[in-house]
Amino acid sequence: QVQVVESGGGLVQAGGSLRLSCAASGSIRSIYAMGWYRQAPGKECELVASINSRGTTTSADSVKGRFSISGDNVRKTVYLQMSRLEPEDTAVYYCAADLLLSGSSYRDRYWGQGTQVTVSS
Repeated sequence: QVQVVESGGGLVQAGGSLRLSCAASGSIRSIYAMGWYRQAPGKECELVASINSRGTTTSADSVKGRFSISGDNVRKTVYLQMSRLEPEDTAVYYCAADLLLSGSSYRDRYWGQGTQVTVSS
């Protein structure tokens, strides 16, 4: 069994900061990439930022310069540091992990339950 667990969401005022954490656990042989997606009410789910096993990162234009993603391969954890938050960043943030499990021959994507981030104006 694999678990992907997020933490760190909450309520913050505009201009403030939050750090989200996501840890993957279980019979994991390899981590290909981990990333954060978000879904605001009435909007489609969108990629916020991701990092692959080589440390290469990508991020949405809307968060460039404000959010940064980092990873710890040993702890199988990824972090999303969010600064200068705006009300438009309010959403449920989901962690996704592209994993190869022990005994498996193909990778698959696993999702966390999501954590709410609310930015007040």
